[in-house]
Amino acid sequence: MIYVTGDTHGDFQRFGSKYFPQQKEMTRQDYVVITGDFGGLWDGGPKDQYWLDWLNEKPFTTLFVDGNHENFCLLNAMPERRWKGGRVHEVREHVLHLMRGQVFAFGGLTWFTMGGAASHDIRDGILDPGDPGFQRRYRLMRRRRAMCRVKGVSWWEEELPSEEEYREAMDNLEQAGWTVNCILTHCAPSSVSQQLRPSYGTDRLTDFLETVSRRCRFDRWFFGHYHDSQTIKEKYILQWEQISRLEL
Repeated sequence: MIYVTGDTHGDFQRFGSKYFPQQKEMTRQDYVVITGDFGGLWDGGPKDQYWLDWLNEKPFTTLFVDGNHENFCLLNAMPERRWKGGRVHEVREHVLHLMRGQVFAFGGLTWFTMGGAASHDIRDGILDPGDPGFQRRYRLMRRRRAMCRVKGVSWWEEELPSEEEYREAMDNLEQAGWTVNCILTHCAPSSVSQQLRPSYGTDRLTDFLETVSRRCRFDRWFFGHYHDSQTIKEKYILQWEQISRLEL
């Protein structure tokens, strides 16, 4: 069994038995897939450790791509290993980060993964703790309820892929013959993103995903980021708080 859900932002209560009773029939060979903004590694504190251990004890295996609200310093420090044909970060034994630009084979399906997204809650700027006057400016922003984030605390430039990650993605898609069953991302291709949230605009990642959507043969594309639940053009499935069983 494979279930897909949207952004969790470090809140995993939806996976409790009360809300997700299907897990009683699941094993480690069954998967719950999170479409980015996992948020389970945020500050490395006791809360993070509690919920990661809680997830790890679930009967299923948890898989996720990264979004734009991740602590990439902590995430990229996790041990890396090969799993089902691609590279993962092992957050816990049964909680795995599916790295960018990979092609995996699990649950009887092939998957292309490309996490990341551009933040859209930074309209009022990104504050750098190293800048003179940071504390004063931060207090002012808080009083104004400004849409800003703090570099290295609530925002990381690694939210968008590197050149190496784009190259690896292209190489792996070439090796797969540009054919997979499912694509798993956080943001959507430019054309889909513009249909959902025109105010978000487009960027290099959404344009790259647009190229993938045109060249790649696939059955389903799962993504999060836009905090809604709907299906676009039959193939593109936006996930949020619901947990949906995958059936092809």
